[in-house]
Amino acid sequence: MIVSYCVNPSCPEPENHPNLKQCKACGSYLVLNDRYRALRKIGKGGFGSTFLGIDLRLPGNPYCVIKQLRPNAEDPDTFNMALDLFEREAKTLGKIDHPQIPRLLDYFEDQKKFYLVQTLAKGITLQKEIQRHGVFSENATKRFLVEILPVLKYIHSLKMIHRDIKPANIIRREQDGKLVLIDFGAVKDQVNTQLAASNYGNTAFTQFAVGTMGFAPPEQLAMRPVYSSDIYALGSTCLFLLTGKAPKDLSCDEVTGELLWEQEVKVSPNFAKILGQMLEVDLRNRYRMVDEVINDLDMMPYDIELQQGLFTNPKKVEGKPKEHDHDHGDSESRSTSASRLAMAIRARKARQGKVKSVLPTKISPETLLSSFAMGRDDFSNECFNGFNLNGASLPRVNFNHAKFIKTNLEEANLEGSNFYHADFSRARLAGVNLRKAHLLKAELQYADLRNANLAGANLEGANLYKANLCGANLTDASLDEMQLQGAETNWATVFPDGKKRLW
Repeated sequence: MIVSYCVNPSCPEPENHPNLKQCKACGSYLVLNDRYRALRKIGKGGFGSTFLGIDLRLPGNPYCVIKQLRPNAEDPDTFNMALDLFEREAKTLGKIDHPQIPRLLDYFEDQKKFYLVQTLAKGITLQKEIQRHGVFSENATKRFLVEILPVLKYIHSLKMIHRDIKPANIIRREQDGKLVLIDFGAVKDQVNTQLAASNYGNTAFTQFAVGTMGFAPPEQLAMRPVYSSDIYALGSTCLFLLTGKAPKDLSCDEVTGELLWEQEVKVSPNFAKILGQMLEVDLRNRYRMVDEVINDLDMMPYDIELQQGLFTNPKKVEGKPKEHDHDHGDSESRSTSASRLAMAIRARKARQGKVKSVLPTKISPETLLSSFAMGRDDFSNECFNGFNLNGASLPRVNFNHAKFIKTNLEEANLEGSNFYHADFSRARLAGVNLRKAHLLKAELQYADLRNANLAGANLEGANLYKANLCGANLTDASLDEMQLQGAETNWATVFPDGKKRLW
Protein backbone atom coordinates (compact mmCIF):
# COMPACT_ATOMS: atom_id res chain seq x y z
CA MET A 1 0.00 0.00 0.00
CA ILE A 2 1.28 3.48 -0.93
CA VAL A 3 1.65 5.76 2.09
CA SER A 4 2.73 9.30 2.88
CA TYR A 5 5.90 9.10 4.93
CA CYS A 6 6.62 11.77 7.52
CA VAL A 7 10.19 13.10 7.19
CA ASN A 8 10.31 14.43 10.76
CA PRO A 9 13.23 12.40 12.25
CA SER A 10 11.56 12.31 15.69
CA CYS A 11 8.12 11.20 14.47
CA PRO A 12 6.99 8.04 16.34
CA GLU A 13 4.66 6.81 13.55
CA PRO A 14 5.82 8.19 10.18
CA GLU A 15 3.47 6.16 7.93
CA ASN A 16 0.27 7.98 6.98
CA HIS A 17 -2.66 7.62 4.61
CA PRO A 18 -1.69 8.98 1.15
CA ASN A 19 -4.49 11.59 1.20
CA LEU A 20 -3.41 13.24 4.45
CA LYS A 21 -1.64 16.61 4.31
CA GLN A 22 -0.40 16.53 7.89
CA CYS A 23 1.10 13.67 9.88
CA LYS A 24 -1.43 12.11 12.24
CA ALA A 25 1.29 11.45 14.84
CA CYS A 26 3.34 14.68 14.97
CA GLY A 27 1.45 17.20 12.84
CA SER A 28 4.30 17.80 10.35
CA TYR A 29 3.38 18.71 6.78
CA LEU A 30 3.60 15.71 4.47
CA VAL A 31 3.94 17.63 1.17
CA LEU A 32 7.37 19.24 0.95
CA ASN A 33 7.71 22.57 -0.83
CA ASP A 34 4.07 22.14 -1.94
CA ARG A 35 5.29 19.57 -4.45
CA TYR A 36 7.03 16.43 -3.14
CA ARG A 37 5.59 13.59 -1.08
CA ALA A 38 7.87 11.04 0.58
CA LEU A 39 6.81 7.38 0.29
CA ARG A 40 9.43 5.58 2.38
CA LYS A 41 12.89 5.99 3.86
CA ILE A 42 15.63 4.36 1.77
CA GLY A 43 18.79 5.52 3.54
CA LYS A 44 20.30 7.26 6.53
CA GLY A 45 23.72 8.79 7.09
CA GLY A 46 25.69 11.61 8.64
CA PHE A 47 23.95 14.22 6.50
CA GLY A 48 20.43 13.10 7.36
CA SER A 49 18.03 10.75 5.61
CA THR A 50 17.09 9.80 2.06
CA PHE A 51 13.53 9.06 0.91
CA LEU A 52 11.82 7.66 -2.16
CA GLY A 53 9.29 10.26 -3.21
CA ILE A 54 6.96 11.41 -5.97
CA ASP A 55 6.58 14.74 -7.74
CA LEU A 56 2.94 15.80 -7.37
CA ARG A 57 3.14 18.55 -9.99
CA LEU A 58 4.28 16.51 -12.98
CA PRO A 59 1.93 14.25 -14.97
CA GLY A 60 2.05 10.67 -13.73
CA ASN A 61 3.70 11.72 -10.45
CA PRO A 62 7.18 10.36 -11.38
CA TYR A 63 9.44 8.94 -8.70
CA CYS A 64 12.32 10.96 -7.31
CA VAL A 65 14.89 10.81 -4.52
CA ILE A 66 14.51 13.30 -1.65
CA LYS A 67 17.62 13.87 0.45
CA GLN A 68 17.13 15.60 3.79
CA LEU A 69 20.13 17.34 5.32
CA ARG A 70 20.07 18.34 8.99
CA PRO A 71 22.90 20.73 9.94
CA ASN A 72 23.87 21.14 13.60
CA ALA A 73 22.82 24.77 13.72
CA GLU A 74 21.24 25.87 16.96
CA ASP A 75 21.89 29.64 16.78
CA PRO A 76 20.63 31.83 13.90
CA ASP A 77 24.10 32.92 12.72
CA THR A 78 25.32 29.35 12.38
CA PHE A 79 22.11 28.33 10.61
CA ASN A 80 22.37 31.21 8.12
CA MET A 81 25.97 30.21 7.47
CA ALA A 82 24.89 26.60 6.83
CA LEU A 83 22.06 27.78 4.56
CA ASP A 84 24.50 29.88 2.53
CA LEU A 85 26.85 26.93 2.09
CA PHE A 86 23.96 24.62 1.21
CA GLU A 87 22.72 26.93 -1.54
CA ARG A 88 26.20 27.22 -2.99
CA GLU A 89 26.67 23.48 -2.95
CA ALA A 90 23.23 22.86 -4.48
CA LYS A 91 24.11 25.20 -7.34
CA THR A 92 27.32 23.28 -7.81
CA LEU A 93 25.33 20.03 -8.06
CA GLY A 94 23.09 21.73 -10.60
CA LYS A 95 26.06 21.99 -12.98
CA ILE A 96 26.23 18.22 -13.34
CA ASP A 97 24.78 16.92 -16.61
CA HIS A 98 25.85 13.34 -17.23
CA PRO A 99 23.76 10.28 -18.19
CA GLN A 100 25.37 8.18 -15.42
CA ILE A 101 24.79 10.70 -12.63
CA PRO A 102 21.32 11.48 -11.18
CA ARG A 103 20.21 14.99 -12.14
CA LEU A 104 19.39 17.61 -9.51
CA LEU A 105 15.72 18.56 -9.87
CA ASP A 106 15.19 20.93 -6.95
CA TYR A 107 16.58 22.20 -3.65
CA PHE A 108 14.90 24.11 -0.82
CA GLU A 109 14.87 24.79 2.93
CA ASP A 110 11.93 23.78 5.13
CA GLN A 111 11.68 23.86 8.94
CA LYS A 112 15.45 24.39 9.30
CA LYS A 113 16.13 21.30 7.23
CA PHE A 114 17.59 21.35 3.73
CA TYR A 115 16.37 19.18 0.86
CA LEU A 116 17.90 18.02 -2.42
CA VAL A 117 15.60 16.34 -4.98
CA GLN A 118 17.20 14.16 -7.68
CA THR A 119 16.12 11.78 -10.41
CA LEU A 120 15.75 8.14 -9.35
CA ALA A 121 18.28 5.58 -10.62
CA LYS A 122 16.44 2.27 -10.36
CA GLY A 123 18.68 -0.73 -9.79
CA ILE A 124 20.88 -2.35 -7.15
CA THR A 125 24.15 -1.12 -5.68
CA LEU A 126 27.41 -2.94 -6.33
CA GLN A 127 27.50 -3.70 -2.62
CA LYS A 128 24.27 -5.69 -2.90
CA GLU A 129 25.36 -7.19 -6.22
CA ILE A 130 28.45 -8.68 -4.57
CA GLN A 131 26.37 -9.96 -1.66
CA ARG A 132 23.93 -11.67 -4.03
CA HIS A 133 26.19 -12.97 -6.80
CA GLY A 134 29.69 -13.15 -5.35
CA VAL A 135 32.93 -11.33 -6.05
CA PHE A 136 34.16 -9.99 -9.39
CA SER A 137 36.92 -11.54 -11.47
CA GLU A 138 39.90 -9.45 -12.57
CA ASN A 139 38.33 -8.92 -15.99
CA ALA A 140 34.99 -7.83 -14.50
CA THR A 141 36.84 -5.40 -12.21
CA LYS A 142 38.73 -3.94 -15.17
CA ARG A 143 35.45 -3.52 -17.05
CA PHE A 144 34.07 -1.73 -13.98
CA LEU A 145 37.00 0.70 -14.06
CA VAL A 146 36.72 1.24 -17.80
CA GLU A 147 33.09 2.34 -17.36
CA ILE A 148 33.31 4.35 -14.12
CA LEU A 149 36.59 6.21 -14.72
CA PRO A 150 35.15 8.48 -17.47
CA VAL A 151 32.31 9.40 -15.10
CA LEU A 152 34.84 10.38 -12.45
CA LYS A 153 36.85 12.30 -15.06
CA TYR A 154 33.72 14.30 -15.89
CA ILE A 155 33.20 15.19 -12.22
CA HIS A 156 36.80 16.35 -11.86
CA SER A 157 36.49 18.41 -15.07
CA LEU A 158 33.89 20.50 -13.19
CA LYS A 159 36.45 21.07 -10.40
CA MET A 160 34.49 18.79 -8.07
CA ILE A 161 35.58 16.01 -5.76
CA HIS A 162 33.00 13.33 -5.00
CA ARG A 163 34.52 12.37 -1.62
CA ASP A 164 32.35 9.30 -0.99
CA ILE A 165 33.00 6.75 -3.73
CA LYS A 166 32.19 3.25 -2.49
CA PRO A 167 30.19 0.19 -3.68
CA ALA A 168 27.04 1.40 -1.89
CA ASN A 169 27.13 4.61 -3.96
CA ILE A 170 27.39 2.93 -7.36
CA ILE A 171 24.18 1.50 -8.84
CA ARG A 172 23.83 -0.85 -11.78
CA ARG A 173 20.85 0.70 -13.52
CA GLU A 174 18.05 -1.77 -14.19
CA GLN A 175 17.05 -0.05 -17.42
CA ASP A 176 20.27 -0.60 -19.36
CA GLY A 177 22.82 -2.18 -17.01
CA LYS A 178 24.95 0.98 -16.91
CA LEU A 179 26.75 2.05 -13.73
CA VAL A 180 25.40 5.18 -12.05
CA LEU A 181 27.34 7.18 -9.47
CA ILE A 182 25.05 8.49 -6.73
CA ASP A 183 25.13 10.36 -3.40
CA PHE A 184 26.67 13.70 -4.20
CA GLY A 185 25.95 15.10 -0.75
CA ALA A 186 29.69 14.96 -0.16
CA VAL A 187 30.68 16.71 -3.38
CA LYS A 188 32.74 19.83 -2.86
CA ASP A 189 33.24 22.54 -5.41
CA GLN A 190 36.88 23.38 -4.73
CA VAL A 191 36.41 27.10 -5.29
CA ASN A 192 33.35 27.31 -3.03
CA THR A 193 35.04 25.19 -0.36
CA GLN A 194 37.98 27.55 -0.26
CA LEU A 195 35.62 30.52 0.03
CA ALA A 196 33.71 28.81 2.82
CA ALA A 197 36.89 27.96 4.71
CA SER A 198 38.15 31.55 4.47
CA ASN A 199 34.81 33.02 5.53
CA TYR A 200 33.74 30.58 8.21
CA GLY A 201 36.67 28.40 9.09
CA ASN A 202 36.51 24.61 9.22
CA THR A 203 32.89 24.42 10.34
CA ALA A 204 29.35 23.70 9.15
CA PHE A 205 29.22 21.66 5.94
CA THR A 206 32.99 21.22 5.78
CA GLN A 207 32.58 18.97 8.83
CA PHE A 208 30.06 16.71 7.11
CA ALA A 209 30.56 13.69 4.86
CA VAL A 210 34.33 13.48 4.90
CA GLY A 211 33.93 10.04 3.36
CA THR A 212 33.54 6.46 4.50
CA MET A 213 36.17 4.99 6.77
CA GLY A 214 38.37 2.56 4.86
CA PHE A 215 37.43 3.92 1.44
CA ALA A 216 38.61 7.50 2.10
CA PRO A 217 42.38 8.18 2.09
CA PRO A 218 44.21 9.89 4.98
CA GLU A 219 44.35 13.37 3.43
CA GLN A 220 40.58 13.36 2.98
CA LEU A 221 39.96 12.36 6.60
CA ALA A 222 42.26 15.26 7.50
CA MET A 223 39.82 17.59 5.62
CA ARG A 224 42.23 18.14 2.71
CA PRO A 225 40.74 16.16 -0.20
CA VAL A 226 42.23 16.36 -3.69
CA TYR A 227 41.23 14.76 -7.02
CA SER A 228 43.51 11.84 -6.21
CA SER A 229 41.40 11.12 -3.11
CA ASP A 230 38.61 9.86 -5.37
CA ILE A 231 41.11 7.60 -7.17
CA TYR A 232 42.11 6.04 -3.84
CA ALA A 233 38.44 5.44 -2.98
CA LEU A 234 37.92 3.85 -6.40
CA GLY A 235 40.89 1.55 -5.76
CA SER A 236 39.38 0.59 -2.40
CA THR A 237 36.10 -0.13 -4.18
CA CYS A 238 37.98 -2.49 -6.53
CA LEU A 239 39.30 -4.38 -3.50
CA PHE A 240 35.74 -4.85 -2.27
CA LEU A 241 34.63 -6.11 -5.70
CA LEU A 242 37.53 -8.59 -5.78
CA THR A 243 37.28 -9.81 -2.16
CA GLY A 244 33.82 -8.99 -0.83
CA LYS A 245 35.56 -7.34 2.12
CA ALA A 246 35.49 -3.68 3.12
CA PRO A 247 38.99 -2.12 3.30
CA LYS A 248 38.67 -1.72 7.08
CA ASP A 249 38.43 -5.52 7.32
CA LEU A 250 41.77 -5.98 5.53
CA SER A 251 45.12 -6.01 7.29
CA CYS A 252 47.29 -2.91 7.09
CA ASP A 253 50.90 -1.96 7.70
CA GLU A 254 51.11 -0.59 11.24
CA VAL A 255 53.92 1.79 10.29
CA THR A 256 52.77 3.19 6.91
CA GLY A 257 49.02 2.56 7.17
CA GLU A 258 48.99 0.95 3.72
CA LEU A 259 46.52 -1.86 3.10
CA LEU A 260 48.06 -5.34 2.80
CA TRP A 261 45.67 -6.36 0.05
CA GLU A 262 47.98 -8.34 -2.27
CA GLN A 263 47.54 -11.55 -0.28
CA GLU A 264 43.75 -11.25 -0.52
CA VAL A 265 43.37 -11.07 -4.31
CA LYS A 266 44.47 -13.07 -7.32
CA VAL A 267 45.18 -10.67 -10.17
CA SER A 268 47.85 -10.32 -12.84
CA PRO A 269 51.04 -8.42 -11.95
CA ASN A 270 50.12 -5.61 -14.35
CA PHE A 271 46.70 -5.06 -12.81
CA ALA A 272 48.18 -5.37 -9.31
CA LYS A 273 50.59 -2.56 -10.22
CA ILE A 274 47.68 -0.31 -11.26
CA LEU A 275 45.73 -1.08 -8.10
CA GLY A 276 48.84 -0.48 -6.02
CA GLN A 277 49.32 2.99 -7.49
CA MET A 278 45.65 3.82 -6.95
CA LEU A 279 45.96 2.78 -3.29
CA GLU A 280 49.19 4.59 -2.45
CA VAL A 281 48.89 6.37 0.91
CA ASP A 282 51.58 8.83 -0.15
CA LEU A 283 50.04 11.34 -2.55
CA ARG A 284 53.36 11.76 -4.32
CA ASN A 285 53.23 8.13 -5.48
CA ARG A 286 49.49 7.85 -6.20
CA TYR A 287 47.87 8.56 -9.57
CA ARG A 288 47.10 12.27 -9.67
CA MET A 289 44.55 12.34 -12.48
CA VAL A 290 41.97 9.91 -13.87
CA ASP A 291 43.56 9.97 -17.33
CA GLU A 292 46.69 8.36 -15.91
CA VAL A 293 44.69 5.34 -14.72
CA ILE A 294 42.80 5.11 -18.02
CA ASN A 295 46.05 5.19 -20.00
CA ASP A 296 47.66 2.44 -17.92
CA LEU A 297 44.56 0.25 -18.30
CA ASP A 298 44.68 0.83 -22.06
CA MET A 299 48.30 -0.25 -22.16
CA MET A 300 47.86 -3.45 -20.11
CA PRO A 301 47.34 -5.89 -23.01
CA TYR A 302 50.41 -4.51 -24.81
CA ASP A 303 52.52 -4.63 -21.66
CA ILE A 304 51.66 -8.31 -21.33
CA GLU A 305 52.47 -8.96 -24.97
CA LEU A 306 55.78 -7.14 -24.65
CA GLN A 307 56.75 -9.27 -21.68
CA GLN A 308 55.92 -12.41 -23.61
CA GLY A 309 57.35 -11.31 -26.95
CA LEU A 310 60.34 -9.13 -26.02
CA PHE A 311 61.58 -10.59 -22.78
CA THR A 312 60.73 -14.27 -23.09
CA ASN A 313 62.25 -16.52 -25.74
CA PRO A 314 59.44 -18.29 -27.55
CA LYS A 315 59.75 -22.05 -27.95
CA LYS A 316 61.59 -23.08 -31.09
CA VAL A 317 59.92 -25.35 -33.55
CA GLU A 318 61.65 -28.72 -33.49
CA GLY A 319 63.90 -29.39 -36.41
CA LYS A 320 66.85 -27.74 -38.05
CA PRO A 321 66.37 -24.03 -38.73
CA LYS A 322 66.70 -22.77 -42.24
CA GLU A 323 70.02 -21.28 -43.33
CA HIS A 324 70.35 -17.55 -42.56
CA ASP A 325 67.18 -17.76 -40.43
CA HIS A 326 68.58 -18.67 -37.00
CA ASP A 327 66.62 -16.04 -34.99
CA HIS A 328 63.64 -15.46 -37.21
CA GLY A 329 61.08 -16.37 -34.53
CA ASP A 330 62.50 -13.98 -31.92
CA SER A 331 62.87 -11.06 -34.31
CA GLU A 332 59.38 -11.57 -35.67
CA SER A 333 57.96 -11.70 -32.16
CA ARG A 334 59.81 -8.55 -31.17
CA SER A 335 58.69 -6.81 -34.33
CA THR A 336 55.06 -7.78 -33.81
CA SER A 337 55.06 -6.77 -30.16
CA ALA A 338 56.85 -3.49 -30.80
CA SER A 339 54.54 -2.61 -33.67
CA ARG A 340 51.46 -3.36 -31.60
CA LEU A 341 52.83 -1.28 -28.77
CA ALA A 342 53.39 1.59 -31.19
CA MET A 343 49.83 1.18 -32.45
CA ALA A 344 48.56 1.29 -28.88
CA ILE A 345 50.46 4.50 -28.18
CA ARG A 346 49.13 6.10 -31.37
CA ALA A 347 45.60 4.95 -30.48
CA ARG A 348 45.92 6.51 -27.04
CA LYS A 349 47.11 9.78 -28.60
CA ALA A 350 44.19 9.60 -31.01
CA ARG A 351 41.77 9.60 -28.09
CA GLN A 352 43.55 12.72 -26.89
CA GLY A 353 43.03 14.32 -30.31
CA LYS A 354 46.66 14.20 -31.43
CA VAL A 355 46.82 11.70 -34.30
CA LYS A 356 44.48 9.48 -36.25
CA SER A 357 43.99 5.99 -34.83
CA VAL A 358 45.42 3.12 -36.85
CA LEU A 359 43.95 0.24 -34.84
CA PRO A 360 42.04 -2.26 -37.00
CA THR A 361 38.24 -2.01 -36.88
CA LYS A 362 37.29 -5.44 -38.23
CA ILE A 363 35.94 -7.69 -35.48
CA SER A 364 36.03 -11.47 -35.17
CA PRO A 365 34.85 -13.91 -32.48
CA GLU A 366 38.38 -13.88 -31.06
CA THR A 367 38.70 -10.08 -30.99
CA LEU A 368 35.23 -9.77 -29.45
CA LEU A 369 36.10 -12.08 -26.56
CA SER A 370 39.60 -10.67 -26.06
CA SER A 371 38.35 -7.07 -26.16
CA PHE A 372 35.71 -7.92 -23.57
CA ALA A 373 38.34 -9.58 -21.39
CA MET A 374 40.46 -6.42 -21.62
CA GLY A 375 37.61 -4.25 -20.36
CA ARG A 376 35.58 -3.18 -23.42
CA ASP A 377 31.84 -3.48 -22.75
CA ASP A 378 30.28 -1.47 -25.60
CA PHE A 379 29.89 -3.14 -29.01
CA SER A 380 27.03 -0.99 -30.32
CA ASN A 381 26.28 -1.28 -34.05
CA GLU A 382 28.84 -4.08 -34.56
CA CYS A 383 28.13 -7.00 -36.90
CA PHE A 384 28.47 -10.55 -35.53
CA ASN A 385 26.50 -12.36 -38.23
CA GLY A 386 27.33 -16.06 -38.44
CA PHE A 387 29.81 -16.00 -35.52
CA ASN A 388 30.24 -19.14 -33.43
CA LEU A 389 29.98 -17.88 -29.83
CA ASN A 390 28.76 -21.12 -28.30
CA GLY A 391 29.17 -20.94 -24.50
CA ALA A 392 30.65 -17.42 -24.53
CA SER A 393 30.34 -15.33 -21.37
CA LEU A 394 29.42 -11.72 -22.19
CA PRO A 395 27.28 -10.43 -19.30
CA ARG A 396 26.21 -6.78 -18.95
CA VAL A 397 27.53 -5.69 -22.34
CA ASN A 398 26.03 -3.02 -24.59
CA PHE A 399 25.06 -4.55 -27.96
CA ASN A 400 22.76 -1.70 -28.98
CA HIS A 401 21.72 -2.13 -32.68
CA ALA A 402 24.19 -5.00 -33.14
CA LYS A 403 23.58 -7.79 -35.71
CA PHE A 404 23.55 -11.49 -34.75
CA ILE A 405 21.88 -12.99 -37.84
CA LYS A 406 22.40 -16.79 -37.86
CA THR A 407 24.87 -16.44 -34.97
CA ASN A 408 25.47 -19.44 -32.67
CA LEU A 409 25.03 -18.27 -29.04
CA GLU A 410 23.89 -21.56 -27.57
CA GLU A 411 24.54 -21.86 -23.80
CA ALA A 412 26.09 -18.37 -23.78
CA ASN A 413 25.86 -16.11 -20.72
CA LEU A 414 24.37 -12.77 -21.80
CA GLU A 415 22.77 -11.84 -18.49
CA GLY A 416 21.87 -8.17 -18.14
CA SER A 417 23.22 -7.22 -21.57
CA ASN A 418 21.59 -4.50 -23.67
CA PHE A 419 20.29 -5.66 -27.07
CA TYR A 420 18.11 -2.67 -27.95
CA HIS A 421 17.09 -2.99 -31.62
CA ALA A 422 19.55 -5.88 -32.08
CA ASP A 423 18.88 -8.38 -34.91
CA PHE A 424 18.83 -12.07 -33.92
CA SER A 425 17.03 -13.37 -37.01
CA ARG A 426 17.48 -17.16 -37.22
CA ALA A 427 20.09 -17.04 -34.44
CA ARG A 428 20.79 -20.18 -32.39
CA LEU A 429 20.08 -19.26 -28.76
CA ALA A 430 19.13 -22.60 -27.23
CA GLY A 431 19.95 -22.66 -23.51
CA VAL A 432 21.23 -19.08 -23.53
CA ASN A 433 21.15 -17.05 -20.32
CA LEU A 434 19.32 -13.79 -21.13
CA ARG A 435 18.16 -13.17 -17.59
CA LYS A 436 17.30 -9.47 -17.11
CA ALA A 437 18.58 -8.70 -20.60
CA HIS A 438 17.26 -5.65 -22.43
CA LEU A 439 15.74 -6.78 -25.73
CA LEU A 440 13.53 -3.78 -26.49
CA LYS A 441 12.49 -3.79 -30.16
CA ALA A 442 14.90 -6.64 -30.88
CA GLU A 443 14.42 -8.73 -34.02
CA LEU A 444 14.01 -12.38 -32.93
CA GLN A 445 12.00 -13.89 -35.75
CA TYR A 446 12.81 -17.55 -36.37
CA ALA A 447 15.36 -17.46 -33.53
CA ASP A 448 15.87 -20.74 -31.65
CA LEU A 449 15.32 -19.90 -27.96
CA ARG A 450 14.56 -23.39 -26.68
CA ASN A 451 15.21 -23.71 -22.93
CA ALA A 452 16.54 -20.13 -22.83
CA ASN A 453 16.45 -18.26 -19.52
CA LEU A 454 14.59 -15.01 -20.19
CA ALA A 455 13.48 -14.39 -16.61
CA GLY A 456 13.04 -10.67 -15.99
CA ALA A 457 14.06 -9.78 -19.56
CA ASN A 458 12.55 -6.72 -21.22
CA LEU A 459 11.08 -7.82 -24.57
CA GLU A 460 8.77 -4.85 -25.14
CA GLY A 461 8.29 -4.29 -28.87
CA ALA A 462 10.46 -7.28 -29.80
CA ASN A 463 9.52 -9.28 -32.91
CA LEU A 464 9.00 -12.89 -31.77
CA TYR A 465 7.31 -14.16 -34.93
CA LYS A 466 8.07 -17.89 -35.23
CA ALA A 467 10.67 -17.66 -32.45
CA ASN A 468 11.00 -21.05 -30.73
CA LEU A 469 10.28 -20.52 -27.02
CA CYS A 470 9.64 -24.16 -26.18
CA GLY A 471 10.92 -24.79 -22.66
CA ALA A 472 12.01 -21.18 -22.23
CA ASN A 473 11.69 -19.44 -18.85
CA LEU A 474 9.81 -16.14 -19.27
CA THR A 475 9.09 -15.50 -15.58
CA ASP A 476 8.60 -11.74 -14.99
CA ALA A 477 9.61 -10.98 -18.58
CA SER A 478 8.07 -7.84 -20.13
CA LEU A 479 6.08 -8.75 -23.25
CA ASP A 480 2.41 -8.94 -24.26
CA GLU A 481 0.10 -11.75 -25.31
CA MET A 482 0.17 -10.67 -28.95
CA GLN A 483 3.93 -11.27 -29.06
CA LEU A 484 3.49 -14.71 -27.48
CA GLN A 485 0.83 -15.70 -30.01
CA GLY A 486 3.34 -15.21 -32.83
CA ALA A 487 5.96 -17.38 -31.11
CA GLU A 488 6.17 -21.14 -30.70
CA THR A 489 5.60 -22.35 -27.13
CA ASN A 490 4.80 -25.71 -25.52
CA TRP A 491 3.86 -27.32 -22.22
CA ALA A 492 7.40 -26.73 -20.87
CA THR A 493 7.38 -22.97 -21.49
CA VAL A 494 7.20 -20.91 -18.30
CA PHE A 495 5.15 -17.80 -19.03
CA PRO A 496 5.59 -14.30 -17.51
CA ASP A 497 3.20 -15.13 -14.65
CA GLY A 498 5.58 -17.95 -13.63
CA LYS A 499 3.18 -20.68 -14.71
CA LYS A 500 3.06 -23.31 -17.45
CA ARG A 501 0.00 -23.77 -19.63
CA LEU A 502 -1.81 -26.98 -20.45
CA TRP A 503 -2.02 -27.81 -24.13
